[in-house]
Amino acid sequence: MLSSSPRSNPSRRRVSPHRRTATVALAGVAALIAAAVQSGAATAAPAGPQPGRANPAHSSVRLTAAQRAGLIRDADAGRADTARSIGLGAREKLVARDVVKDGDGTLHTRYERTYAGLPVLGGDLIVDTAPSGATRRVVKASGAALKVAGLTPAVPKATAERQAVARAKKLGGTESAADSVRTVIWAATGKPVLAHETVVGGLQDDGTPNELHVITDATTGKKLYEYQGVRTGVGNTQYSGQVPLTTTQSGSTYTLTDGDRGGHKTYNLNRGTSGTGTLFSQSTDTWGNGTISDPATAGADAHYGAAVTWDFYKNTFGRSGIKNNGVGAYSRVHYGNSYVNAFWSDSCFCMTYGDGSGNADPLTALDVAGHEMSHGVTANTAGLNYSGESGGLNEATSDIFGTGVEFYAHSAADPGDYLIGEKIDINGNGTPLRYLDKPSKDGASKDSWYSGIGGIDVHYSSGPANHFFYLLSEGSGAKVIDGVSYDSPTADGLPVTGIGRDKALQIWYRALTTKWTSTTNYSGARTGTLAAAGELYGTTSAEYAAVQDAWAGVGVGTRPGGDTGTSYESTTPVAIPDNGPAITSDITVSGRSGNAPSNLRVAVNITHTWRGDLVIDLVGPSGTSYRLKSFSSSDSGDDVDETYTVNAAAEPANGTWKLKVQDQAAQDKGTLNSWKVTFP
Repeated sequence: MLSSSPRSNPSRRRVSPHRRTATVALAGVAALIAAAVQSGAATAAPAGPQPGRANPAHSSVRLTAAQRAGLIRDADAGRADTARSIGLGAREKLVARDVVKDGDGTLHTRYERTYAGLPVLGGDLIVDTAPSGATRRVVKASGAALKVAGLTPAVPKATAERQAVARAKKLGGTESAADSVRTVIWAATGKPVLAHETVVGGLQDDGTPNELHVITDATTGKKLYEYQGVRTGVGNTQYSGQVPLTTTQSGSTYTLTDGDRGGHKTYNLNRGTSGTGTLFSQSTDTWGNGTISDPATAGADAHYGAAVTWDFYKNTFGRSGIKNNGVGAYSRVHYGNSYVNAFWSDSCFCMTYGDGSGNADPLTALDVAGHEMSHGVTANTAGLNYSGESGGLNEATSDIFGTGVEFYAHSAADPGDYLIGEKIDINGNGTPLRYLDKPSKDGASKDSWYSGIGGIDVHYSSGPANHFFYLLSEGSGAKVIDGVSYDSPTADGLPVTGIGRDKALQIWYRALTTKWTSTTNYSGARTGTLAAAGELYGTTSAEYAAVQDAWAGVGVGTRPGGDTGTSYESTTPVAIPDNGPAITSDITVSGRSGNAPSNLRVAVNITHTWRGDLVIDLVGPSGTSYRLKSFSSSDSGDDVDETYTVNAAAEPANGTWKLKVQDQAAQDKGTLNSWKVTFP
């Protein structure tokens, strides 16, 4: 989704309230992934990886559509044995959704789960299988045991539907009934429960199709989660100049049908908002005239954007189409009247472009195509939920791969850069929509991770991941790349040396396709990219260290070697009462002179089933409290394993330092395992 608004209305340059979905985050998988992928994650080919080159043993091989389909069939045929081998219960069944094969024969099979025949939302998992057939590791979206008290809803579907429709109307929806209601098991946040999933369609009040998913507890009627299924974008296009298009001829008629890329078709909606419209067809194979006076101009841009995106994924990652099955999506242009947006929809498996304010600027820019179609790739791989921290990672993935598409195109009219929407002038002053080198330059995105980032709009919580990718690709500091000036800071004030965009893309893609699940958060993203870098380049490589450095540069984790300086640690476990009084743990510091530093590091390790309930403070020797983590109902990860930086220069170094932790909501419990303060 690209987020902004038409320049004719500067007061609406932020996503309006109806466009924001509730950010009830899903269970984090950082601890699970850390345990799963670090055990043998960097097994090398017999000869070992060459320094600076990806290890072919741990790189995915290109599968034909038939080969991929065959592997999925094999996985489905053996799903009962797989379920037993990984310890699933008798009522749980697996459904194979995707498979990635490595050069050494390792298979990474992605499954959905059912329980007593009901879909399990948040039950997705990845099983890594050795060539021998032995299971190497399992990565789950949720580690909770899958069991519910009963399968008979106390709350009828009709009640859930009424609530969901009312919610959709509050967000700008137009429908009086839902498109569908189904009973599911909701396992993405804490203890699994019986629930109803309601999908409300229609249109939002700005003309964007509505696909609001609302999850309702089938026992209590409480809303558990919601997200908008349509990923939208917005901009005023700049064309790519004269470009080659692959079309199809039948007799004397040409159509915008790309037989080389899965049969991708481009349609003209002619201001409509439903259906496919009319396939572009004409008697000559020259499309458009470079201006809006010819409707085929927008069709040519969209067709070209789809082709370049297809080629980028095929030639960079060996991926054949969005679903990796050789089948093309389709594009629709001229959607609505003065519709200042563009969007990807999983339900139609299509990309749709509006014509912009006054129907003057069709939103068919190359980076918009790459960004939006990459939402489809994410939906068919990790399936990152479009809310909370996973939603930010979802958006960042589209920005990252959209950037990759733009560089891949080598277009003189739209050269590659680390700016999003730099050609569409959505702000009306020539500035880009987003900046990967310093996301906060757009006025809303965040440069670095912080507790509670999952509670903001996903376009802005994507900032740390975008920033990470830039740092990993190009490094920190001021520089000029292909005529564009950048100046990328780091959260810890230390430099980062980049490894190049090509390697950074490979690491991100491997993590997306083999390490991440629907609930992955920033901590899990770090663990997954480290595992990917370890497999591709080795855990002692410069690339692996650069991933650590780049994440530390955006406030996620520490650099190689961990903390430097003098540390004082408490490893005495303290139980955290559920919705009870605060607990404290003391550390006594002595033998130091003067005051504490302005960059005191506080590392906290807590096991907890819903970390959003927790409020964490550091209390200095003077009694002054420093807030490390605030309560957040949307932060539903399982644990806290973070290092915070505190300006404690007003505190005496010597004395008793306390960590205070309080659980401020019911039904979850945890333990403070350890914490430490480090004086650099």
